Order: sequence, then C-alpha cells, then structure tokens
Amino acid sequence: MLTTADDWIPRLYTALHTRLHAAARAWLTDSLAEAAHAVTSAHPAADTDHPTGPAPALPVSEPPAGPTPAWETRFAEAGRYCTRREPPHGADPEAAEAARVLILCAAHADVPTVTRLYAHGTAAERRAVLGALPHLGLGPGARPLVEDALRTNDTRLVAAAVGPYAARHLDAHAWRHAILKCLFTGVPVRAVAGLAQRARGDTELARMLGDYARERTAAGRAVPDDLHHVLALTGPARTADRPAPSTEPPRLPAEPPATA
Repeated sequence: MLTTADDWIPRLYTALHTRLHAAARAWLTDSLAEAAHAVTSAHPAADTDHPTGPAPALPVSEPPAGPTPAWETRFAEAGRYCTRREPPHGADPEAAEAARVLILCAAHADVPTVTRLYAHGTAAERRAVLGALPHLGLGPGARPLVEDALRTNDTRLVAAAVGPYAARHLDAHAWRHAILKCLFTGVPVRAVAGLAQRARGDTELARMLGDYARERTAAGRAVPDDLHHVLALTGPARTADRPAPSTEPPRLPAEPPATA
C-alpha cells in the first residue's frame, strides 16, 4: 500500500492496523488511499542532492490555493478517528501520531508541505511531522523544523526532534546543543538517535558537558545521570563498543515524559 523502500513504514502500518478499532481501520485505509492519490506531481520532487546545503527559514510556503487537500484534512483529524480496538475504544494519541506519519509518507510530502503542516499544526501534529522526516527522503531542507522544535521547552517535541533525521542532517554544533537541550529539559538521551556513533571521540561535546556539569554543581544542583553517560561515550571508539543490530519488533511512537 505504501510505495516506499523504508521497511519501518509497512511494519508500522501492520502494528497500527492491529491496534485500531474497526471503524478507525477503515478511516486509516481511506486516509492512506487519499494521500497516495494525491501523489500526482502536485509538488516538485525535493532536492536531496546537497546534504549539507543551506536550509530555508520558516515559513517556506503559503497554504495551497483552493480547498485543503483531502489527505491534509485527514492528517489534522487523526486524533478524533484513531480509537483503540479494545473496549471502551477510547482515543489513542500514540496511534494518531503513527497514522499521521503514515499519511505523510503515503502522500510523499515535500519540504514546503511538511513545513506548512508543522508551522500551522498542533503540538501533536508537529511531533508527527518530525517523526515522518527520516522516511520522506527530503535531504536537509527540513532542518529548520528540527531546529524550531529544539528551541521549545516542550519535552515531547524535543524528543521527537532528536530522531534519525537530526542524527543525519544536524551539523556538529547544532547536534551538540541538542544534547544539552535534552539534559536541560530532562528528555532522556536514549531518545537521541545515533548518540553513541556521533558522540564517540567528540572532544568539544565533552568540554561542553564538563562546563555544564560545573555550572550545575556551582549552583547547588544535581548533575543528571545522563550527562555522565554521554560523557563516557565521548571517549575513543573501540570495536567492542559497536552495538549489535536491533532485533526488536516495530513499535508505535513512544511517549516521552510530559513537561513538568
């Protein structure tokens, strides 16, 4: 159903389809069909030839002329229609987020589209946009969305922002500050994709972590355990440190901690 080489997407669809109530499954099927139908050259293909090229500032596009595309309406209304299979068939925010990711992927949403949906979306819709970025093949053009999320104090947005897209496209300076943002806001660093690989041997990150730890200590505040964990990762790479490939089954998006 989803024309993508990303194996994670069809596995997410299977997990979501199993979790949803019958009416919600029908809604999801219709939503994905409408999104796939919209892939008729409505937007030019995203430029992915320059992985380190400049990224546009927000916002980059105006709403499309005429009626809102049906799939974008489906994207917005997912929270109302995604209900659990088990009684009492209550609303399922995690399922709604997963459904929005699938809709974006089925529509092959480009940079202007995801930027518009992010700029005008609720926090839940913004998290879904961030979650879809690694699967859309957009290149660096959506970096401003990640950077915007990292400027907030919404811990769920911050956690969504430090996923695989950030690991691939944030430059070293921005990525280091993303780590500090997680420590400052209390987002567990396990949310950071590619943490061990990018932190290994990063002496500048080690210096920044040391400075932050000293500031916390001088202010009489505890140093987060995660800081010591990341600091340990900044040591030289060793073959034994390379993680084994994951064999975990697909999951719906995890719930990061709520903002205090």
